[in-house]
Amino acid sequence: MKEKVVLAFSGGLDTSFCVKYLSEKGFDVYTAVANTGGFSDRELKLIEEKADRLGAVGHVAIDITKEYYEKSIRYMVFGNVLRNGTYPISVSSERIFQAIAIIEYAKQIGAEYVAHGSTGAGNDQVRFDLTFDVLAPGINILTPTRDLTLTREQEINYLKEHGYEADFTKVEYSINKGLWGTSIGGKETLKSDQTLPEEAYPSQLTAKEEETLTVDFLKGEINAVNGVVFEDKIKAIQQIEEIASRFAIGRDMHIGDTIIGIKGRVGFEAAAPMIIINAHKMLEKHTLTKWQQYWKDQLSNWYGMLLHEAQYLDPVMRNIEAFLESSQTNVTGKVIIRLQPYSYVLVGVDSDFDLMKSDFGEYGEINKAWSADDVKGFTKILGNQMKIYHSVQKRNNQ
Repeated sequence: MKEKVVLAFSGGLDTSFCVKYLSEKGFDVYTAVANTGGFSDRELKLIEEKADRLGAVGHVAIDITKEYYEKSIRYMVFGNVLRNGTYPISVSSERIFQAIAIIEYAKQIGAEYVAHGSTGAGNDQVRFDLTFDVLAPGINILTPTRDLTLTREQEINYLKEHGYEADFTKVEYSINKGLWGTSIGGKETLKSDQTLPEEAYPSQLTAKEEETLTVDFLKGEINAVNGVVFEDKIKAIQQIEEIASRFAIGRDMHIGDTIIGIKGRVGFEAAAPMIIINAHKMLEKHTLTKWQQYWKDQLSNWYGMLLHEAQYLDPVMRNIEAFLESSQTNVTGKVIIRLQPYSYVLVGVDSDFDLMKSDFGEYGEINKAWSADDVKGFTKILGNQMKIYHSVQKRNNQ
């Protein structure tokens, strides 16, 4: 009997090569695509047909979109997670959940091996390897693309020589689309002094007139879009994306440190994630205390870094998630956003939990809960430490 290998399969050149190569090496290859919201039904059908033509013994499409939202996106919203203050950790956060789904499938069918098509130059190889090894240390990992370091032309020729003809014309830009944003790579992202041209972005500007969007949150989660309540939060995200992407909103370039130690650049468009995160953050400014916001920022920054660097399975992530969820009790209300071509404005919020209440005072206008003498005494005590320093240590240092 042939040994089984489950291959994380996307239908692209690298994973297509892996199917044929591993089959020729004597394995029964089972292909699996884990969908986190980035594939349409038609795309999934085409991927299945490719796997069959390449000689896969079996193929499965695993829909983990709901799990990805419940276990990742909602916490990234709670934490207002933007890597380096810019990137909503779009495709990179999906990879962990894809790896988890694929290794679980490999265990279900009793596979001796699991494989992926990552090269040796990116983050995904670490995300897949680490997740596979932690969850199934007894299943060996195969990585033909990384190990053989073949050129694109060599892979295409290998497929042709083994009876598989397909159009693998090199596209100018590589696009990875997901529920939480789309990453875009191209020649400009390889250089520090260039940016992506307009035509590189999948969503083009079609809306020219200003439009108002409202997003309601209930305990930190999206609850309604333009007054329409969504029980399915995934559909709410998709609705915001559909509305905002017409304005070409959410485009940027992420420059950051990779897991393997080199700097990397990638373009992205993420209209819904950027609007949701920033609208949520604005609502928190109104509904959380100073110290809640401060400690949330510290833990959220670590949560984003650890998630990006394949540390999702570390138990500290569950500890941080518990803190983030507990902080959302009063993050409820409506955020008003004004959409414009290429930009948006956070207009304001309406919340029963808004701490900006006039009962105690109106900033810069009038104080109601304290007197002028109260402020004089408070300021005097507040300045004590600095007064002591300036009268003792600074004097002696002169």
